[in-house]
Amino acid sequence: MNAMQTKIAVVTGAGSGIGRAVAAELLRTGWSVALAGRRPEALAGTAALVPEGDSLAVRTDVSQPDDVAALFAAVRERFGRLDLLFNNAGTFGPGGVPVEELSYDAWRHVVDTNLNGAFLCAQAAYRQMKEQDPGGGRIINNGSISAHTPRPHSVAYTATKHALTGLTKSLSLDGRPYRIAVGQIDIGNAATDMTERMRSGVLQANGELAVEPVMDVADVARTVRHMAELPLEANVQFATVLATAMPYTGRG
Repeated sequence: MNAMQTKIAVVTGAGSGIGRAVAAELLRTGWSVALAGRRPEALAGTAALVPEGDSLAVRTDVSQPDDVAALFAAVRERFGRLDLLFNNAGTFGPGGVPVEELSYDAWRHVVDTNLNGAFLCAQAAYRQMKEQDPGGGRIINNGSISAHTPRPHSVAYTATKHALTGLTKSLSLDGRPYRIAVGQIDIGNAATDMTERMRSGVLQANGELAVEPVMDVADVARTVRHMAELPLEANVQFATVLATAMPYTGRG
């Protein structure tokens, strides 16, 4: 990708985990990337992974409409257009809490981050992509295999990831007239801080604890880049990328 072909991306949750890996992969391969997240020092750490890359760090809480508006305004001012939103920011919430003990505040925090934040960012990206010349662009939502098969004690996370699938389908339909392609990647057991507990044992559907295999997060990043670099006439609607031997397909 040479300078005449540089594409512009926004990656939310870019300070760690999957967001950091995807942002670094895009920067290494010639994209200009706006790094969005709540912790400026973590965003700086992501940018430092590819010091020659063209990055812009913007402190953003995706659950706050004013923060999201400021993020996309900064992208317009710096880059002039937007080709990709990787809608990645999310939280699992309090792990291992039975549904009857989950506080409303904890539920609301997960919903505000995973669902409302994804909507706010997608809406802002959609507006930009519809209005820019040439028009169009791509949105990739980070779903989860929990959108299909939940873990025990994950009601808030699972509910929001199911909702993200609906968001993806609706945006994909509504974006057709404007060359806005929308897809979703559902990820299982990428090796990040969030999945560190898999190495010591995680609760299974049968009530047992079991160590689960994980995969290199770089494999997720390459998959996202493949989806992102397709021509707008082609779209990966849903992709599932998971550790091959994890307990997902089959009786749990």
